[in-house]
Amino acid sequence: MKIMNTGGTFNKRYNPVSGELEVPFDNQAIEEIVKTFSYEVDIAGMLYKDSLAIDDEDREQLCAILEADDEEIFVVVHGTDTMHLTAMHFAAYLPTRVIVLVGAMVPYSVDKAEASLNLGMALGFAATQPAHGVYICMSGIIAPYNQIEKNRDKGRFEVV
Repeated sequence: MKIMNTGGTFNKRYNPVSGELEVPFDNQAIEEIVKTFSYEVDIAGMLYKDSLAIDDEDREQLCAILEADDEEIFVVVHGTDTMHLTAMHFAAYLPTRVIVLVGAMVPYSVDKAEASLNLGMALGFAATQPAHGVYICMSGIIAPYNQIEKNRDKGRFEVV
């Protein structure tokens, strides 16, 4: 199992110079969460973008990276706004892999609870070696990507 980091709100940190939340080019949030685990977790960074900045070319690149990797099970940290679009790409191009997309509505740097819970749930689910497919883990729910969506009005993901 490998964690692949694309950035998103999960990873955002406040930049005191610009006064903005930015996606840093590192895996610090994920590393802080998994350092307490009793086992090693491989972490690799891929894009380090807000999901609104991820386009289809990026999604094709992500698919190529996962396809070239020997791992069969991935947890992909991704922004929530376009997570469903990336999930559709993964489902179309990587049908023999297990991919669990996970993110956070609030940056880990602002509130550690949600991001930690979501990542822990995603890793625990992936460790059970579920059937091949693409899943989303958000808001205390893990479901196939086409059975869960972001409810922007309520600020959470829900089963549909």
